[in-house]
This record gives sequence, structure tokens and C-alpha cells, in this order.
Amino acid sequence: AISWLFNGIVQARLWLYRHRIFHDQPLGCLVVVVGNLTVGGTGKTPVVEKFARALRDRGRKVAILSRGYKSKAPPFWKKWWFALTHTEEPPPRIVSDGTRVLLDSEQAGDEPYMLATNLPGVIVLVDKNRVKAGAYAIKKFGCDTLVLDDGFQYLPLKGRLNLLLVDKTNPFGNGHLLPRGILREPIKHLKRASYVFLTKSNGQRDPELEALIKEHNPDADLIECAHRPQYLRRFGTEAHAPNAREPLTFLKGKRVLAFSGIATPESFEKFLRDLGALIVARERYLDHYRYADEDFKELMAMAKAEGAECLVTTEKDAVRIPTNLTWPLPLFYLRLEIDIISGAADFDEAVSRICFPESKR
Repeated sequence: AISWLFNGIVQARLWLYRHRIFHDQPLGCLVVVVGNLTVGGTGKTPVVEKFARALRDRGRKVAILSRGYKSKAPPFWKKWWFALTHTEEPPPRIVSDGTRVLLDSEQAGDEPYMLATNLPGVIVLVDKNRVKAGAYAIKKFGCDTLVLDDGFQYLPLKGRLNLLLVDKTNPFGNGHLLPRGILREPIKHLKRASYVFLTKSNGQRDPELEALIKEHNPDADLIECAHRPQYLRRFGTEAHAPNAREPLTFLKGKRVLAFSGIATPESFEKFLRDLGALIVARERYLDHYRYADEDFKELMAMAKAEGAECLVTTEKDAVRIPTNLTWPLPLFYLRLEIDIISGAADFDEAVSRICFPESKR
């Protein structure tokens, strides 16, 4: 019954925007929306990073707009003082001004902080009001391209391109909306996508899934991609330090304690096993889990008890670990990047359509 109610609210909201009772607000620049129909991990952040990097490298002035999920809000007294001394709304939080990362992961949120760290030259802003954040990016930084991270359901700012991500290992769950299923909106809303990214692919086609997507959106190009491990980064080292990185072969035969606080920990652990690691212990925390000192003591005790040679976590988890901790055993995070398996021409076309709006499909 609750799923039916949720569906009704979703449909009503879309109807109000479609019939111009509620209005989207154009900002006079190019807008790219990246999102999904489901809750949970579809591998969105690496796709946002790849797309923003490609746009930056083609000469666009890019800003990523995020709502900063699980980020720490400014203290109440700051909000109160700003409201008392200003007539306008407070500006969005600047995670990166393109040259410096200005907030930590707790203030920014995990994904915005990761994007800011990995994308020099790209502005990263956090605000629930993405229209306000976009206007700020244009006025303060001269941005000409806005990328909405997790913006498929954000209707006040309409995208020129809508990139929809579908987890190939679990596309739509049981087909039901929240809370009975994992869908944020009905499958038929695939029709709003310009491109559909099939993430977490094993390289084998899924004709049934492709047919379902084409049934609802015959015009959308399919881009199949996989998350590929790149290297191991030693925690607490400078980026250019001699021992900062280890090749993936480092894990072969190593006794490893794996820990993570992400939506799909099993996929991370599979990467480690595929690289030859012997996972002697593992610890799974809630998604976006904020680690406490006690957690690290327990992890080290577990690693010692199981004879682990090192600890490995995800990049997303690494940004939540205090850098001042001392680790008796080496701690690494696994760096992943998106690899386009099929549809590379479509990906390049999507980039070209933004960089050169006059180009035709």
C-alpha cells in the first residue's frame, strides 16, 4: 500500500512539471543530469568523474552540483547568524574551487569530496537547491556546463542530456517502488533518458534487459561499462611519494582484511579475490558509515588475530578515515575507474553534444 502511495506521489509530481504547473528554471548554460531509477550503488560516482573529466579536457568550464548526501550541515548558530545579517539565502558550500579542495569528506559528503580530489580544474558545489548552486557556479566561477550528480529526480533544473545508470547485476530489483522494492520511480520512466549506462558489466550481453530498456525508450543509446581496478593507493602517503602506489599484482597471495561501508560490499570483495587476495577476514559497515576510533582498534585486533598482512578498503571509505591514525599494518584503498566496454562512440558523441551543441546526432 505504501508503494502505491509513493508511486502516486511520484506520478503526480512528474505530471505537474510536464503540464507546466511547476516550472523548471533554465540557467542559460548546458546541463547534464546523471542519475538512476533505483536506490543503492549503481557505480554513479566513477561515471560522473569520467564524464566531467572528458568535458573539462574538451575545454568546458565544468561544475558538479551535488546535494551532499550524508554531509554534515553547518552548525545552527551559523545558519541563524547568516539569516540575521543577510537578506539572501546562504551560498552553496564550495567543496572545490577548481584549484583547491576546501572541505573534508564529513562537511562535503563522500562522493563530492572524492570528485573534488580527483578532478582538478572542476568546480564542486554542495547544496540541496541545485538551481541556486548552478546560478552560483555560473556567476562566481564562469561555468558553462553543469553536471547534476544524482539528479534524475531533480526536476527544477532540466538537463540537456539525461544519463541514466542501470546496475546490470540488479537492474530494477523486484520491479516495485519504495519501500517494497528499490525503485525510486517506475521502470517506464526510462523514457526520460538520453543515454543508458549499463554499469558493472561482465562483458556479456543481456538481450532481455536491453529489450526491456528499448521497449520503454527505443531512442536511447546503450553504453556498457565496467568498474576496473587500477592500482592500490597506500593510505596516508602523498600522491607522488615513491611508495604511494602498488600494482594490482601486489595482492596476489596476500592475506588481507577487507572492510567497507558501501552499498554493495560483495562487489568490492570480489575484485580483491579476482586479483588473487586471500580474504582472511572482512567487516561490512553501513553505507556512508562514519568510522570511530573503536572501529579501527577492532579492525587491527581482527587483522592480527587472522594473520593479515595488510588491510584494504574502498576509495569511498578512505576519505572517511582520519589521516592522523597510526596503522601497525599497511592500509590500502583500491582505485577503480570506469571502462567503456561497448558504446564508446556513443560516449564520445554525448561529450561532443555538450562541447559542441550545434552537432547533430
